[in-house]
Amino acid sequence: MKLCRFALISVVSFTILMEGCSSSDNKPAESPNQPAAQPEVKQPVLYTGVEAFNHMIGLAMKWAPDAQPARLEAVLTPEATGQNGKATIWRGYFASPSRRAVKTIVCSGSRRSDAPPFGTSTEGSDGPYNADAASLVFLPLLVKTDTDKAFEIAQQHGGEGIIKKDAQQPVTYVLLKDRTRNVPVWYVIYGTSEHDRKGIGVINATTGAFVSAGK
Repeated sequence: MKLCRFALISVVSFTILMEGCSSSDNKPAESPNQPAAQPEVKQPVLYTGVEAFNHMIGLAMKWAPDAQPARLEAVLTPEATGQNGKATIWRGYFASPSRRAVKTIVCSGSRRSDAPPFGTSTEGSDGPYNADAASLVFLPLLVKTDTDKAFEIAQQHGGEGIIKKDAQQPVTYVLLKDRTRNVPVWYVIYGTSEHDRKGIGVINATTGAFVSAGK
């Protein structure tokens, strides 16, 4: 009986030992020269004017519940030409009667080191609230036409010819109140700024109607 018990223990021990060796032998050898995993390159996020505007509104209301937009503009960067109504950085100006101040808010989808922080943030110190700022404010609900649509309309009224001459033609956008019509309008600017441009289209931001075009 003792001999049988010893034989059984020996068999079990041998089996465990062999299983341990097998599991070790089956492990793939690690290559010392295996390259490290490359970090994922994050792409910039492009926003239309209304998308950026909607991101800004919440932060503006936290700053002042009576804050209203007075201006919205696209910032030109090497990450996008601005064509099709999109940009990586948008800057908005919001005026508050109760605070007697104007706050600058930025919506950034840029990954550049020289760009504003990714996301939505305030920028700089508050500006003065004066008669000019008060006359420029408009209701957010009046902005119903987005920049992609504004660009499409501007293309139909002279912009297409400019793009044909230069496929990389930069396009910028400014949203301002038209004091005559008392509605916000999109200025679709074929150029790097309002002063350096090859053409401009003006689109009603509420109805999407074409207003005017020029150089």
